[in-house]
Amino acid sequence: MNGLRWYWPEGEDPRAKRWQLDEELRLLAPFDPIVWDRLRFELFWGWAYRFEAYTPPSKRRLGYYALPMLWRGEVQGWANASVDEGGQQLLLQCGYQAGQAPREAAFKSALQNESERLAYFLGLTGGA
Repeated sequence: MNGLRWYWPEGEDPRAKRWQLDEELRLLAPFDPIVWDRLRFELFWGWAYRFEAYTPPSKRRLGYYALPMLWRGEVQGWANASVDEGGQQLLLQCGYQAGQAPREAAFKSALQNESERLAYFLGLTGGA
């Protein structure tokens, strides 16, 4: 990304001595500025994310409302969130840019925590 100037909020500049990678997994909204700006997303993570809610089902690659999964500073893949038929439980269907999930136990734990956080926010029981 040579030649591009980036501005970081205080305490979040990766060049800072006290900066550390966040261990939490975050599902990013399709309208988050880092996701919505396609060029920036591709520059940061090297693959194309497209919001496909308005794409015909037969042409979707990621899913209706795929949420990019950010973990340890990298977008690992995406998750499609839905609710079970009873309307009580959050379900996540995940896809991974590398073809499979990271193998670390920390990833599984972080995904479970984010799933539970989202379920709580939506008034549902946990998923993953």
